[in-house]
Amino acid sequence: MSDIPGRSPDTAEEPERAFFGRRKGKRLRGQQERRRADLLPALRIVLPEKDAPLDPRTLFPALPSPPDAVWLEIGFGGGEHLAAQAAAHPGIGFIGAEPFVNGVVKLLAAIEERGLRNVRIRDEDVTALLARLPDASLERVYLLYPDPWPKRRQRKRRFVSDASLAEIGRVLKDGGLFRFASDIGDYAGWTLARAARCPVLTWTARGAPDWTQPFPGWPGTRYEAKALEAGRRPTYLEFSRVPR
Repeated sequence: MSDIPGRSPDTAEEPERAFFGRRKGKRLRGQQERRRADLLPALRIVLPEKDAPLDPRTLFPALPSPPDAVWLEIGFGGGEHLAAQAAAHPGIGFIGAEPFVNGVVKLLAAIEERGLRNVRIRDEDVTALLARLPDASLERVYLLYPDPWPKRRQRKRRFVSDASLAEIGRVLKDGGLFRFASDIGDYAGWTLARAARCPVLTWTARGAPDWTQPFPGWPGTRYEAKALEAGRRPTYLEFSRVPR
């Protein structure tokens, strides 16, 4: 809940929220710099001018035909999940949004090594990209192990908010899925509370295994491995877009 009387939760601070922390970590090495210079420009998503909408199906010219579907991963970290899904589903277009440079170059390495042709990258905050996507243009959205911003004064920086869930619901097709995973129980509860008051999303769980077991086809991530090693139990939440 908001600490400021008269303001609604989340939305009061929405215009000033920054969802990510560092933009760059360790110094990039030779191959990493080469991929960033040579490979990233061809894969980077540049938004059209004058606030024009962006049809995500047009972003994959390397595929022999338009993708069967388009999935978005917000904050892909090191790219393990996104690369594994792209390799497993070559007919689906994948958009990865991640402002952290070191994570981007890790995904670039996987793209090059696996010869993936169905991945495009937004190496900036995803908010502007979401705003340009047309209604009902995505079949799936992932938000996996996002920064929990655990301190109370930081929570307005969490990506999940009433506004962001409404935007995700807008871009999802009817029956499309929003999948969220976190090893921080407070963030899982935060997400459930906001999803419960989002009229266009419905929680798909029918029993405890549906939120304590990984999603089907789950390849795991390095963040999940660290959480399990530290004894933290992840939560896996899936929400479906209510038919319009």
